[in-house]
Amino acid sequence: MTTTARATVQHEDDRLRVTRWDFDPGQSTGRHVHEYDYVVVPVTDGRTDVITPDGTVTSSQLRAGESYAREAGAEHEVVNAGSLPLSFVEVEVKRV
Repeated sequence: MTTTARATVQHEDDRLRVTRWDFDPGQSTGRHVHEYDYVVVPVTDGRTDVITPDGTVTSSQLRAGESYAREAGAEHEVVNAGSLPLSFVEVEVKRV
């Protein structure tokens, strides 16, 4: 099994990038820094662990269709901490 989640860019132009992330249990995005403000729209219910560079782990329960937004600059790794596959769509705002 691959340890990296599958990222599929569904749309990209000069204003937005829309990426679908699909994770099997235990898979991760890998550590990254968000260049843009973004919105996450869970496609499935699931549990994530978000790991920051200092090793802090924050667990979250995602609910399908219940979105959340974050500002650019966030540095972390997202792991599917549940026992089922997890999917969400990330919409990055490149410019307004």
